[in-house]
Amino acid sequence: MSPHPLSRIIKQFKREPSRTGSLIITFHGDAVVPRGGSVWLGSLLQFLELLGTDGGVVRTAVSRLAADGWLEREKIGRKSYYALAPRGRERFEAAVEHVYNPHPSDEVGQFELLLIENAADRESARPALTEAGFGNPFPGVWVAPPNAVMPSVVAGAIRLHASAEGEMGRRLVAASWSLDRIADGYRSFIKTFEPLAERIGEDNVSPDDAILSRVLLIHHYRRVVLRDPLLPNTALPAGWPATEARRLCAKLYRALLPASEQWLGKYGENQQGTLPPPGAELRRRFSDIPPNMLQK
Repeated sequence: MSPHPLSRIIKQFKREPSRTGSLIITFHGDAVVPRGGSVWLGSLLQFLELLGTDGGVVRTAVSRLAADGWLEREKIGRKSYYALAPRGRERFEAAVEHVYNPHPSDEVGQFELLLIENAADRESARPALTEAGFGNPFPGVWVAPPNAVMPSVVAGAIRLHASAEGEMGRRLVAASWSLDRIADGYRSFIKTFEPLAERIGEDNVSPDDAILSRVLLIHHYRRVVLRDPLLPNTALPAGWPATEARRLCAKLYRALLPASEQWLGKYGENQQGTLPPPGAELRRRFSDIPPNMLQK
């Protein structure tokens, strides 16, 4: 019998460098924020134990995330609780619509330009700009469609509106984004998670497998979609795989949601006790895709 698709996904994840801290941020943003935003360290340990991650590794990763301004800690007695710090929350909120309910631009040939002169400022802003879908065609110049979310780290940058249609527009897009690499990322995501979707459709999924699958699903998907500038269809190459990847992600996410929420209701704890029920934001995720579209 072939290995369960989740086992293969876990093995692939474990081959990645510096994986634990990044997954903790995904867990917070996807699972904890809809339930109030704060979680006991013991709940994090319980989740990462599903991956076989040593508790000492988890504590080290959490401490590093707090030191780097991603998480903030509240200690009550002998228990520590963690929530996204302002920096982490800003990055998460900027990513929410891009990941869960994206709005591709329909303004053909229109772009937002940012000019950042200082080299140090450019490098410090690079991660946030890349996650917001900005491309970097030339040193100091960042480009995005008009609907891109502007990270606060570039609030002081010079902003310009530019038109580049036809051949000039194609050249600007080619210089700003590696669309082939983004497309390969979508195809790799589909190849990785399609077997899991087929298996989940056949079997009842346990709460343990559901929460692990859900967080790994979003962890992989967000790394691709956050680099997608969400260009108009006319600016994209033929066979662009983003829609197929999104439908797959939505289908799996909805299938995993009930059992994964059971896990959070059982093991999730904050300063007041059991995590509160999720808010309306969770129900809006992937709401742009009608259920009948998930059968295709």
